[in-house]
Amino acid sequence: MGSIWGNRLKFSIFGESHGAGIGMVLDGLPSGHLIDWEHLRKYTMRRAPGHTPWSTPRKEKDEAEVLSGVYKGRTTGAPLTILIRNTDTRSADYEAMRMRPRPGHADLTGAARYLGYQDPRGSGHFSGRLTAPMTFAGALCSQILAGRGIYTAAHLLEVAGISDQPFNTVTPDLDQYIKLGEKPFPVIDDEAGQRMMDAVLKAADSKDSVGGVIETMIWGLPAGLGDPMFDGLESRISSLIFGIPAIKGLEFGSGFAGVRSKGSEHNDVPWFDHGKIRFRTNNSGGIQGGISTGMPLVFRAAVKPTSSIGKQQNTINLSTGQNDTLIIEGRHDPCIAPRALPVVEAAAAVFSLDLLLDTASPFI
Repeated sequence: MGSIWGNRLKFSIFGESHGAGIGMVLDGLPSGHLIDWEHLRKYTMRRAPGHTPWSTPRKEKDEAEVLSGVYKGRTTGAPLTILIRNTDTRSADYEAMRMRPRPGHADLTGAARYLGYQDPRGSGHFSGRLTAPMTFAGALCSQILAGRGIYTAAHLLEVAGISDQPFNTVTPDLDQYIKLGEKPFPVIDDEAGQRMMDAVLKAADSKDSVGGVIETMIWGLPAGLGDPMFDGLESRISSLIFGIPAIKGLEFGSGFAGVRSKGSEHNDVPWFDHGKIRFRTNNSGGIQGGISTGMPLVFRAAVKPTSSIGKQQNTINLSTGQNDTLIIEGRHDPCIAPRALPVVEAAAAVFSLDLLLDTASPFI
């Protein structure tokens, strides 16, 4: 099963949504890092369910039990292993769906791949619940990166067709963007954010869901990281971001909008700024030829509308061999994007630390 990622920083996830617990192993961390546990707690609580009107009411504290890799508060260099116990499961909600697969979920594909032996409760290993340990890993990596002047930030660029202000990708406001993580609904324009929240709650009232776009920035990465062809920065981070359930699209820099400009408009022109090479624009998103330019690395991830909705949907019945209908019971987010945002940001931090470690240079 493809639940392991990374070159020098090996990251693996284990567990199922309604099993005894979930967790991760992070192998390759630098030794001697003093862990800020309060920062870890606040970071992971951004993803935890049951704390806002626009998330599932499932209550999980997401408290991580560290099993290895830490001694006297510092990383030892050995694999760091955590376990997060599942405490608020309602597996009976999924009994009716065993023979009636949920539209938009991996019920049918999972059964085809694992011959029907996969754990179907709460989507099992396919569940968004598995992003909790990824968030912990990213929170820890972000602490190590910050000590080297590298930071990540993300905001909800779009929800239900309502847009926030985009990041300034040439001269970013570092302080403002970092503080986005302190907001319960992370947007730059709070008025747009309120309209987004209203749209999410309206969808919930109608037993439906909406999607969104998460814009993420990594700044502080030195120029010259990465490799061309199949191990370029876009390929490496995409393989991690697409491991997050509900992510259906990814673009870098100007992305698809860039095709509507001319080359003379789109090219990032270099210039000397007090002896340092910079670029007038950042349409490439901080990556050229698969290698970092030294400008902020910027990408946007499309998050599909939540598949689990309260409306009656058409499906099939595997026991009768007939077409059927289904009403999904249980507790679900009317919009996944707000809770997926810290996961995407965490993935960006894991990617960045793996990238630095992989250079075998003085960067780390």
